[in-house]
Amino acid sequence: MEPVKIILTIFLATYAGIAVGYIPGLKLNRVGIALLGAIAVMIFGGAPTATVVSYVNWPTICLLFGFFVISAQLRLSGFYDVVAERLAGQLEYPRRFLGLLMLATAGLSAILGHDIVCYVFTPVTGAALLRRRINPVPFLIALTIASNIGAGTTLIGNPQNMMLGQLAHLDFGRYLLWSSVPVVFALTAAFVIIWRMARHHLGAIVASQSGPVQPAYPFNRPHAVKGIVILAVVIGLFFTSLPKEIIVLAAAGIHLASTKFRTDDLLGLVEWPILVLFMGLFVVAGAFESTGYGEQAVQQLALAGFDLNASANLTLTTAALTNVIGNSAAVMLLAKVVNLAAPAVPVILALANSFGGSLIIIGSVSNIIVVQQARALGIKISFWDFARLGIPVTLASLAGLLGWLALVR
Repeated sequence: MEPVKIILTIFLATYAGIAVGYIPGLKLNRVGIALLGAIAVMIFGGAPTATVVSYVNWPTICLLFGFFVISAQLRLSGFYDVVAERLAGQLEYPRRFLGLLMLATAGLSAILGHDIVCYVFTPVTGAALLRRRINPVPFLIALTIASNIGAGTTLIGNPQNMMLGQLAHLDFGRYLLWSSVPVVFALTAAFVIIWRMARHHLGAIVASQSGPVQPAYPFNRPHAVKGIVILAVVIGLFFTSLPKEIIVLAAAGIHLASTKFRTDDLLGLVEWPILVLFMGLFVVAGAFESTGYGEQAVQQLALAGFDLNASANLTLTTAALTNVIGNSAAVMLLAKVVNLAAPAVPVILALANSFGGSLIIIGSVSNIIVVQQARALGIKISFWDFARLGIPVTLASLAGLLGWLALVR
């Protein structure tokens, strides 16, 4: 078989496995499937190892790693736990609590990554709601929806946006200004929809009362302040022409040279599977791009009347693929076949995958994190519980994005 056909076969098998989420008879997850796909490309793809390695966008990997270390330092300092506990103090006023929870989650997700925010906030929020005998399900769903929306605000809110910022050479400040309007609209719509649909069901108790959740890490004020100051400096330097990955790696280096936290503890909180997933997908998608099949497919779609680079088509395609193969894999695939040089294309990819991730549980890793963390507290969030709120919020968010695109065109 010709190398290009072998690569096409590996690509299709890898993305089919990622869509399903497992391979029958094996204990692989999506990370393992992406890694196996990359290994298969190296063995059977016919390209030298140096060429295969060059498919990986190393600035993106460095940026991801650096932010994982920055987030790990703040987590070890107890910063996340303190924020979650203070939010829980507003439970006497459920509507105010919902608004503050969504604002805080979206804001932190925009600069620190949404997965870790959901991981830390869920147990504290869920336990506090159960103690108050308030149904935690709509609030926890609101938490992950707000994290998905908030992550789209910046080029560092999630791994996909980091990658797009590097590949398309997006300006941090300009993207932030452009994204703010659709993000604020989406967050406002999410709050209104969730509150209106859930306010008559807040008294239902879905699990036995839970005791207080002990903070995973005790609060250390000096090191929390240190982490916040360094993060602020990093964000400020993003508005300069300095390479973002160098800025973040320098900050990570400062945290690694810590007098308080051991290197093993910091590196133990780095999301290594995410790094492996991205490297594997870079290799598989890069090899696929080298075959020319992706470009041919886009041309055939255009001849059939479906221009993938058109705003509405790209928005809906991105949101749909996000819920089929996951947001990282969807963006990685589309970034290889669309025209990233067109001004609107990369920002549509960034926002549509963030908004689309709120549709159903499997649309985003943060959704799965919240559902799993809630289950540990005895709180069951069903597929329908999530979809009942996620579908109207996602449709409103995507409509707002398309309206903003039409207005600024």
